Amino acid sequence: MTDQNLSSADENLSPSERYAAARLRAKEEASALHAFRQLYDFPLDEFQVEACQALEGGEGVLVAAPTGSGKTIVGEFAVHLALNQGRKCFYTTPIKALSNQKYQDLVKRYGPDRVGLLTGDNTINSEAPVVVMTTEVLRNMLYASSSTLTGLGYVVMDEVHYLADRFRGAVWEEVIIHLPESVTLVSLSATVSNAEEFGDWLDTVRGGTKVIVSEHRPVPLWQHVLAGNRMYDLFTSRVAEERASGRKREGGAGRGGEADVNPELVRLARAELDRRGAGRGRFDNRGRGRSMPNGRPGRAWTPSRVEVIDRLDAEGLLPAITFIFSRAGCEAAVQQCLHAGLRLNNDAERAEVRTLVESRTVNIPPEDLHVLGYFEWLDALERGIAAHHAGMLPTFKEVVEELFQRGLCKAVFATETLALGINMPARSVVMEKLVKWNGETHADVTPGEYTQLTGRAGRRGIDVEGHAVVLWQSNLDPSALAGLAGTRTYPLRSSFKPSYNMAVNLVSQFGRHTARELLETSFAQFQADRSVVGIARQVQRNEEGLAGYREAVTCHLGDFDAYMGLRRALKDREQSLAREGQAQRRASASDSLEKLRPGDIIHVPSGRFAGLALVLDPGLPPVSRHGTRGYGNGRGHDYQDGPRPVVLTAERQVKRLAMIDFPVPVEPIERLRIPKSFNPRSPQSRRDLASALRQKAGHIDPERTRRGRAAAADDPEIARLRAELRAHPCHGCDEREDHARWGERYDRLKRDTEQLERRMRSRTHTIARTFDRVCALLADLDYLEGDSVTEHGKRLGRLYGDLDLLASECLREGVWEGLSPAELAACASALVFESRGDDDPSAVKLPEGKARPALDTMRQIWGHLDALEEQHKLSTMEGWVRREPDLGFAFTAFRWASGDSLDKVLREADLPAGDFVRWTRQLIDVLGQIQNAAPADGEVRAAARKAVDAVRRGIIAYSSVG
Repeated sequence: MTDQNLSSADENLSPSERYAAARLRAKEEASALHAFRQLYDFPLDEFQVEACQALEGGEGVLVAAPTGSGKTIVGEFAVHLALNQGRKCFYTTPIKALSNQKYQDLVKRYGPDRVGLLTGDNTINSEAPVVVMTTEVLRNMLYASSSTLTGLGYVVMDEVHYLADRFRGAVWEEVIIHLPESVTLVSLSATVSNAEEFGDWLDTVRGGTKVIVSEHRPVPLWQHVLAGNRMYDLFTSRVAEERASGRKREGGAGRGGEADVNPELVRLARAELDRRGAGRGRFDNRGRGRSMPNGRPGRAWTPSRVEVIDRLDAEGLLPAITFIFSRAGCEAAVQQCLHAGLRLNNDAERAEVRTLVESRTVNIPPEDLHVLGYFEWLDALERGIAAHHAGMLPTFKEVVEELFQRGLCKAVFATETLALGINMPARSVVMEKLVKWNGETHADVTPGEYTQLTGRAGRRGIDVEGHAVVLWQSNLDPSALAGLAGTRTYPLRSSFKPSYNMAVNLVSQFGRHTARELLETSFAQFQADRSVVGIARQVQRNEEGLAGYREAVTCHLGDFDAYMGLRRALKDREQSLAREGQAQRRASASDSLEKLRPGDIIHVPSGRFAGLALVLDPGLPPVSRHGTRGYGNGRGHDYQDGPRPVVLTAERQVKRLAMIDFPVPVEPIERLRIPKSFNPRSPQSRRDLASALRQKAGHIDPERTRRGRAAAADDPEIARLRAELRAHPCHGCDEREDHARWGERYDRLKRDTEQLERRMRSRTHTIARTFDRVCALLADLDYLEGDSVTEHGKRLGRLYGDLDLLASECLREGVWEGLSPAELAACASALVFESRGDDDPSAVKLPEGKARPALDTMRQIWGHLDALEEQHKLSTMEGWVRREPDLGFAFTAFRWASGDSLDKVLREADLPAGDFVRWTRQLIDVLGQIQNAAPADGEVRAAARKAVDAVRRGIIAYSSVG
């Protein structure tokens, strides 16, 4: 409001009101927030103002708001306050790329002298008043009581909802719990449905914390489905506007339902379902039938990637990010656009792209450019097209991000990693599919993931509206998509659990008792305690129901509880005998299969391939070095249940059978020589051998297996129970079966109640119990002595990561003594590397020399630690997972540390450049930890230092913030 407007408004006020208004204006103009507002050329939103005022008033804040809504303004105000007050501010992020980006943003505003950066790769001006860092770096500082913490006034935790991450989330809680009380915490989160619960916890552990939740999107987001050559709105016009801005529906929960969905889209889905139900015909599920013979519109089809970009370009909806949950898919999409001749940049833009790319990649040696696919990447960028995924060189990803922000890259094909905080807003976001690989299985995209991904659509200050486009698939359910886009129920769940490193550091600083109490304040325990309240209420309701059932079970002839006890005992005994009999038959069948040899002719007793069959391969798992068959732990699931013979049936089919096909033992009825020339893939070979099989044994009838007398018939215990049951007074009751039905309900409810009570007991003090078990194991290994940390424990306190205890044990046992720097790099890589997919560990190539036995010893030590965890019942604790050392990067690390060229290393490793850089950076980090933890005058420390120098070269040295 201008001074003239203020004066005219004041004229209508009384003198006392004008005086009060003038005082209020003077107070606002003197505030830090007023000066901060002058730094921006746009007004702050209401939620930003509310959060900033709370910060200036001395409160901590939790801000939960949609992607792209401007949460980081609040974090930047914390920086502003710290500088005004002569204090420090740490700005933490979950990933290095986001730290690098935030560092560059703050340097532009405050200059390089006042801003520093601390990540695993870079240390720039670490004693500056404002330092950007990854959350792990701050955690390590807190445990080391670093002098850098002196004068710290504010900590900003960007993307704090990352504490739900099952691999790294515990770090966020460690920082929140251990920060000094004098530090004001600024927590920035995506919109989660339990922000108030998280805020309550922050208030408990940090003191006054204001929770500010905003679901309003400053740029409305419209939801669409692209089917064939037509773009459908997902919601009806009545609902679409409400959802676009993030407003909640009145009188409803805000979830999508069929009544809200565009009826045209519903009809299209039903028509598709009817077609599929009527049979494939000419237009099967995989086809792209565009019109029916009679001229009516045909089924919708999934448009190609080129068609999608063309359509978005024609409708003015570029720049766009297309999310493809596969690195290979992203690269293939770029190639498809290139082959189609797609060009999204004009000549001036092409020249600007080339200039920027060449300036950003000037430090890359010319011999590496071809290896990295530089020229193909540049060609696509000049056309305005790029991929963005974790397998790319970090420098290449940073260039793509910068070009996209400048509007010089119009179409980016990205994996979901781009959604995490990187500042790349677009006009449109395209979702190819709503299913993604989560590291273990293909799973549906969650509402939280959908919101995070589509939230990038709509650039504040540039676009009037954003657009989320889901591509049509034959199995798309519009109502389910509407629910995904409309739901607001994605709660934040803690993944916190004590680790070995955490335990020794806490005991060192606070003693065991205080450390235990500190861990009880974790968000994980806070949530567990709250859930116990709900379980307790359910137990109470169940107990009321049990009282009613007990009354219905009462019998006038006698004690029906005792009668029901006899019935239960009889039933349990009969089931036990039946299981034993089944197990014996299964064992007999398995024994008979183990005796089969190639050339045996058998009759398969049951299953789809029952009948005459010739054994080609008995299907036994390999014999282990201990001389046993590995049933239940073979690779894959081939031998999970027993032998799986491969047979040729009389109908000329070659099939691998399973134990389910052999409910009874089998014996060979004849033998037939299998020709050496037999090829199971050759129809002629199968036909000839099947014919010989029928001639040899087709006339032999299978022996019928006689079913033996049931064990229950001769069991004295069953006879005794049946006699007692018949002699009981309640056995003659006319309402016996009614009483029994109520009794069964009583038993079921009692079992459910007991299970709930067990859950209550298990959730109370869960974190403390895990901590106690961790400490007990560490005491056994001489890392702890009561409240004291031994020298071994102090070494463990300097080692971080999933395999911290393994690394410490290797140092203690001297496993790495006498290794060259390259050999130590190979061994250290096993502590950080994780293979993608189910790689066969036996196929891993290992370096020769001393590294190979050292790696074998590391695996043996891990096996010993795994057994100790079993012994201390740690493996039974919820969320406790300790992975094996992975040797898949050892040879690559060895060759790179030995000085091999990038071309040779990448070809031998079959790794994308980005993956190689990422794992090598993590290797440098763990080598640095080993250097710090190893004895000061020992061989290992010197080797670790030399290994870091040997590894940090070439592509690794120049893949860092500029």
